[in-house]
Amino acid sequence: MIQFKSGEVYTIKISNGDELVAKVVGFVDNVVVIEKPLLVIPGPQGLQMMQGLFTGDPKAEVELNANMVIMLSPTRPEIKDSYIEATTGIQPVRNSILMG
Repeated sequence: MIQFKSGEVYTIKISNGDELVAKVVGFVDNVVVIEKPLLVIPGPQGLQMMQGLFTGDPKAEVELNANMVIMLSPTRPEIKDSYIEATTGIQPVRNSILMG
């Protein structure tokens, strides 16, 4: 079983087929509390993320009914980096070995 950590970025598939990337803040009763949800959409250059709520306060926590969640998974590192950059403007740096 996955050990979920508050404040980590997860990928959430909801029952209508949409996929979200969001920071999971916690689980309360039958609610998944998230921050800064972005929808994952296919585009001409591959997967892209767009704002999940256009008229909601982007800094507010969002409650997602747990009954609507069909899959919840840790987000792949490269997608997590794109999410962090999109939501904070900070470009994460990954350790890598330069070869050449």
